[in-house]
Amino acid sequence: HVQLVESGGGSVHPGGSLKLSCTTSLVTYRDNCMGWFRQVPGQAREGLAAIYTDSGKTFYAEADSVKGRFTISRDYTKRTVYLRMNSLQPEDTAMYYCKIASLWGQGTQVTVS
Repeated sequence: HVQLVESGGGSVHPGGSLKLSCTTSLVTYRDNCMGWFRQVPGQAREGLAAIYTDSGKTFYAEADSVKGRFTISRDYTKRTVYLRMNSLQPEDTAMYYCKIASLWGQGTQVTVS
């Protein structure tokens, strides 16, 4: 059973930081792309960042709301992708999801207040 498991969410005050982790058991982890998304209830899921698992090349959303504050990285040997989030604001409150291929994780909640 292929899994994609996120962790690292929680509650922080404005200005705080969190580092989310996403680990997959997908055997085709290599030569793939993993990404982070977030969703607020009643709103569409928003893409934040993505990374190629082999090369480590990264892509970020153009939205000014996350540019410069969020950093995606990966540990190839651990099949894990990270999302470092700095200077968090209340508007960053959302459920954060990881994705690889067509597989979604269960999400991890981030609350900033």
